[in-house]
Amino acid sequence: MSPRTPVSDALVKEFAERGFVIVPELLTAAEITLFGNSVDRAVHSRMSSDTRSLDQKTRYEQSFQQCLNLWEDFPEVRPLSFHPRLAATAARLLGVERVRIWHDQALYKEAGGQSTAAHQDQPYWPIQETDTVTAWIPFEDVTPANGGMGYVPGSHRFGVRKFANIFTGDGFDLAHGAEARGVAVYFPERVPAGCVAFHHGLTLHTARPNPSERTRRVHTVIYFADGSHRARNEFPHPCVDRPGIRPGERIASDHTPIAWPRPATDLPVPPPLPNPLRRGWPGWPPRTEASS
Repeated sequence: MSPRTPVSDALVKEFAERGFVIVPELLTAAEITLFGNSVDRAVHSRMSSDTRSLDQKTRYEQSFQQCLNLWEDFPEVRPLSFHPRLAATAARLLGVERVRIWHDQALYKEAGGQSTAAHQDQPYWPIQETDTVTAWIPFEDVTPANGGMGYVPGSHRFGVRKFANIFTGDGFDLAHGAEARGVAVYFPERVPAGCVAFHHGLTLHTARPNPSERTRRVHTVIYFADGSHRARNEFPHPCVDRPGIRPGERIASDHTPIAWPRPATDLPVPPPLPNPLRRGWPGWPPRTEASS
């Protein structure tokens, strides 16, 4: 079993050295249209009751509309989050045989949206091992002029694993802070629709503001190596709290199903949705209601 568009050895090497890579033409134009419309509907369903203007939202909420675990309650999004070309690419970049989905999430940066504070992804996840990667899937061409991503090349190898509180703070200071080691942020000139940008869970990254008149529409999927364990810390997270996985235990449940190897026609059955609904995680619970 192999993805339709194999990832070259050169791209694997680039990812290993830089901590991010843009894989060209991983999705077709028809798929971008189909899945873009599906995620649009899901985001609208989750966010429609939030009638606040952008300037009424918190600094974090001004960065993007965030909707987690769309694969669970929107069946039309599920084939994207478990797309075999995405998951197989994630496994190849990580150099592992099998990957699970941690969660997916839409990150829609509204017109006029603020920059995304600099951070690493891994410290937000209670995963002991660091074989993690995020697939960043734009539904239209993304540039620094409409909210494009920026990365600190090689930062996944800096030995940094530090929580940056972008919910209430400003994140890392990539220009003067010690985390970036003086390495300049690299902003790709363009990530065309159909391409997918992958970044390692320890890669320092940020995103530009979106001064354009259109929402920057991006869906992301986080994959991690099968066999990983819950870290021994107190961080809560629905991916391990809902199935009751304790620190030190292997992360394996229907909340984080195998994504690769998995045939395209074999989509997982989602777990039962939380009842009663629990608040407190961004974009969760999966219901049409404003967050508290």
